[in-house]
Amino acid sequence: MNHSREEIVGDIFQASRSISQDCVKYQEATNDQKSEKLDKILTSPIWGYPIMLALLGGVIYLTIAGANIPSSMLASMFSYFETYLTLGFEWIQAPEWLHGLLVLGLYRGVSWVVSVMLPPMLIFFPMFALLENYGYLPRVAFNMDRLFKGAGGHGKQSLTMAMGFGCNAAAIISTRIIESPRERMLAILTNNFVPCNGRWPTLILLSSLFMAAGYTGGLQTFVTASVVIGIVLFGIVITLLVSYGLSKTALKGVPTHYTLELPPYRKPKFWDTLVRATLDKSLYVLKRAIKVAAPAGVATWILANIDIGNVSVLEHIVTFLDPFAHSLGLDGYILMAFILGLPANEIVLPILLMGYLSTGAMTEVNDLDALKSIFLDHGWTWLTALNMMLFSLLHYPCGTTIYTIYKETKSVKWTLMSALIPTIIAIAITFIVAQIVRGLGWV
Repeated sequence: MNHSREEIVGDIFQASRSISQDCVKYQEATNDQKSEKLDKILTSPIWGYPIMLALLGGVIYLTIAGANIPSSMLASMFSYFETYLTLGFEWIQAPEWLHGLLVLGLYRGVSWVVSVMLPPMLIFFPMFALLENYGYLPRVAFNMDRLFKGAGGHGKQSLTMAMGFGCNAAAIISTRIIESPRERMLAILTNNFVPCNGRWPTLILLSSLFMAAGYTGGLQTFVTASVVIGIVLFGIVITLLVSYGLSKTALKGVPTHYTLELPPYRKPKFWDTLVRATLDKSLYVLKRAIKVAAPAGVATWILANIDIGNVSVLEHIVTFLDPFAHSLGLDGYILMAFILGLPANEIVLPILLMGYLSTGAMTEVNDLDALKSIFLDHGWTWLTALNMMLFSLLHYPCGTTIYTIYKETKSVKWTLMSALIPTIIAIAITFIVAQIVRGLGWV
């Protein structure tokens, strides 16, 4: 039946093309021929996927290489202003707890998010927008359509998945383009398996410190980008597997089909695209992150500075979580950071560092060697780094995304499922990896 449908649609287009060629003369026939030649390569079953990976790798490589220096500059700037904020609090003789709450909690939390998130977004989103405006993203949807059909989903799910690389909450809203309620729910439940902008810093940093250790310069950036691409591909595989499993169980049904007419390639308006990508996407996501990072920074400071039996509440949480976390190849501090980082994935790393250094404040460490020493001093190995990357990739969505899912589905059941499914998968995969690696004596 599916084959017959595709044949009918193909025959219609062939007949339309034949009539058009007989009746219409194009002044830009050369451009049309170029588009067809490009499509034969970019949508080829052989070359389409490698080109997609190469472009994704190029975007990630440029993002990593270009974001390091401005991130350090922003961090230094915020550190400079923090010094004067502290002097101001001392000058007005403000109580120590107020300085800790507003500067060490609120200010440091927000400054971390801005310095870590803003430079990568200003590179990643515009490049993605340029590919979209050039007309390449519909070719990605065309290529991925085959995979999602096989997994029981919809070809348009590839477009919503691509949106998830920037922000999972925005991607959930973008699932409105899928007409079928069943297939839209599939897209909603599986969108979390692609890393959003808040998880890129964790993946890039840990890949650079542990997986690309021993390399320098451009080679280190290349290895880091390669590992991050590997993690992304693993997330896409999980997306397809979970889609297939749900389509055979809770969301049974026959995949619907749609005909995708590829738009012509066009030269993007470079500066217009850069401005829109910056204002519409980068600053929107940053504003959202700051809204949730600010109260999370305050809450973290409070937990770290309230003692019960001469031990902070934070330490009590870590002690409780540690046995379970160890079975996952992690530790109690890491799980604690993920739990407190529910409002925004961007604040997981600063919360983790705060716990490790026992400062009771959001901590910023600009020197990567010093940062790695902190991790090593707390018993980290390459397994810890790998499983934190996997857990970061696979665990429950951030608070904003969960709220967006509820707003879109109007269902408590599916909202809970959207959080439970990825969390169970994250726990299962990190547990299996930890047991295999330890069993083989690799750590």
